[in-house]
This record gives sequence, structure tokens and C-alpha cells, in this order.
Amino acid sequence: MKIVEVLQEEIHLLRNGKNSGTSHTPPSHQIGRANAKSLRIKTGRKPGGQHGHEGSTLQIKEVPDQTINYIPQYCNGCGEDLQHIVSILKESRQEVVIPPIQACYIEHRSHSKVCAQCGKVCTAALPGHLTAPIQYGGSVGALVSYLSVYQYIPYYRMSVLLKDLFGLPISQGSIDNLLERATQKALPMYNTIQQKIQQSQVVGSDETGASFGGKKGWFHTWQTTALTFIAASLNRGYKTIEQYFADGFPLAVYVSDCWAAQLKVVAFLHQLCIAHLLRELRNFEDALGCKWSIAMKHLLQDAIALKKQLTPQDYLQSCTAVNQIEERLTQLLQADHCTSHKKVQAFNKRLTKNKNSILTFLYHPKVPPDNNGSEQAIRNVKVKAKISGQFRSERGATRFAILRSVIDTTIKNTRNVFEALTLLINLEPE
Repeated sequence: MKIVEVLQEEIHLLRNGKNSGTSHTPPSHQIGRANAKSLRIKTGRKPGGQHGHEGSTLQIKEVPDQTINYIPQYCNGCGEDLQHIVSILKESRQEVVIPPIQACYIEHRSHSKVCAQCGKVCTAALPGHLTAPIQYGGSVGALVSYLSVYQYIPYYRMSVLLKDLFGLPISQGSIDNLLERATQKALPMYNTIQQKIQQSQVVGSDETGASFGGKKGWFHTWQTTALTFIAASLNRGYKTIEQYFADGFPLAVYVSDCWAAQLKVVAFLHQLCIAHLLRELRNFEDALGCKWSIAMKHLLQDAIALKKQLTPQDYLQSCTAVNQIEERLTQLLQADHCTSHKKVQAFNKRLTKNKNSILTFLYHPKVPPDNNGSEQAIRNVKVKAKISGQFRSERGATRFAILRSVIDTTIKNTRNVFEALTLLINLEPE
């Protein structure tokens, strides 16, 4: 009978389908992903702007850039000439347009003078960044970086866009060279971001796959509320983490999923992504009807709800509600499973092993219960791949990681991305 039950359970799982939905679980190990439901709870609200939401609309400019007057020249009743009569403003309407934009060619000329006193020829130096008879300026490099890394536009389409909009003929090879120069200018800022993340109190991390010139590669991210650091690598494991953060994060709470390489990182404390755990528990619930999974899911949801209610004082002293959550977790991890399925048992074993990293967020006000910030930081890699295809080389992927780190950090600090790139590229080397 036990064999029959196991076989029926496996058939049920196969009928539910398998489709990987989490970054750390391969498709062959998924349970019931085809019918898995979203963790979002329906609010009952209709789509679109909600009541009380402050909308935004196009505003009239008090001092327009250009004014066109429409004045009647003759009476449309009797045909009388009206040119000698003073007109009265009846109404006005504004139209926003973009004037034609053409690339501007600036010629830099160096002059010399002969000193009347000593006869020495004095020649004015040209700006240091001018190294060729003709070259693209910093604003062009900033625009190319903006379009490629921030707006994900492929080389060919960018070449067409620059020619059509700005009358700027630029080849795909030149675009690639400009991105390389921009990357070199961005390196100091990139290294600064890395150092600041190393010193942060809360750090989230995640990784996602990509293709580098036909090879399987990975993008890793480490991020805080104000910083984003992305690195490209052919290795998904701990080797890459050690390459960029050899000492780990001894001062930080490290937020990640249950990927072994992430759990190996040295940190002050660890926090597992509760959203990942809830998705797996929901899969067990849908595929197996596992009561233990339902109870654990409710526990984690209660912990997230409690997080929103905690006051600063609760973090400074022992909180009864937090202690109760801890007791419930201990009891559930010790409870017998309602199913003998090996994946539920493995999940319970994993939680038991990392018990001290499940509820860390209830003891530290700045620690989130999920790793959504890291998933958002790495999502742009997938968008880039969907729009532009694979990265042509590992170097191209590295350039994207460096420039995107600067761009995302700029966005988090509410700065204009194009202005920041222009300022960065125009900086003279020290």
C-alpha cells in the first residue's frame, strides 16, 4: 500500500507540471510549478489610479520659449481691413515640441605668440582629452552609454537612431569603443560602490544566468537601499563572491536565498529570503495538500505582518510577539511531516539547518524579510537579454555590469542618469 501511495503522489506531481520559478531550484526539482499561484493577495481594488492618488498632468509654462500670435487681418463678416485696429488677447494654448537636433562640430584651435622680450614662442595647449584630429565628445559617449545600458538598445538600432535624430553617422564599432571608454571612466566610481557596500549594515545578494558569446555566464549583484554593485562572471559559485568580497560582510546582515554559495559567505548575520520560502511552501500546498506546509506558510506570513507593527522600542528589548513566533517555528521544525515526500523532508531539513537565519528581520529594523531588492537589481540583465540578445563577449558583459552599477546607484540616489554619465565621462584624469 505504501508503494501505491508513493506512486500516486509522483503521478500527481507530474500532472501538475514542472517549471522552474526560483533562481536556486532547477526545473527537474520543481513541484507543481505549472499551477502555482501568486503570493500576492487580492485587494479588490480596480486597476488604475486609486481614489486620493495625486495625478500628474502636463503643466503650462509661465514663460514660453516661443510665442506665435494669430491676429485677424480683415472682418470675416463684411471684409473690412482690421490691420490698423489694436488686437486684444482672447485665449492662448501651448504646444510642446522638440526642435530639430543636429550634432555640433566644435573645432579647437591652438594659437602661438612670440614673446617680444625674450623671443620665446608660446603655444596654448589644447584640452587633454583631445587625442585625435577628430573624435566624439563626452556627451556622445554619455548618450551611447545611456541608450545601450539604461535603455537596452542594440548597436544597430542605436546607430540608426543617432543618424536619424541627430544627423550623427556612427558605426557599431565606434559605439563599442565609446562604451569601452565610458567603462574606463566609470571604474573609480564602480570601485567606490564596492567599498561602500563592504561597509554597509544590510546587504542583499542574488545572481542570474546569461550568455557571454555563447558561453554560460552569470551576473552577481550585491546591493543596499542606496547602492548597487553588479559583476559578470563565468562562475556562479562562491569563487566569484570571494573574488569581489574576499572578507565577506563581517559588519552586515546578509540577505540571500538558500543557494549554498550565498550561505557560505562570512557575515555578522544571515537572513533567508522569506518570499522564496513562501513560494516553495505554496508549491507543496498546491501539489501535495501538505498541512505542515500550510502551517509553516501561515507562520512566515504572520512574521511579515508582525514586522510592520514593530516599534523602535520593540527592537531594543525582548518582544513577546517575536518570542511567540520563535516558539511556533521551533515546534514546526520538530513536528512530524504529514507527507513522506522527500522534497518536503529536504525542505524541513534545510530550514532546521538555517533556523537562525529565518527570523533575523524581526530583530533588526533595517533588515527586510525578502530579497526583492536584489532581484530587482539583477532583473535589468534579463531585460537587456530579451531586447538585445546575448552579450557578444565576457568583456561586453563586464562593461554592462560596471556601467549598470553606476546607473542603478544614480537612480537610487534620485539623480538624473544622463547628467551623471555626462559628468562622469567628462571628468579629466587626475
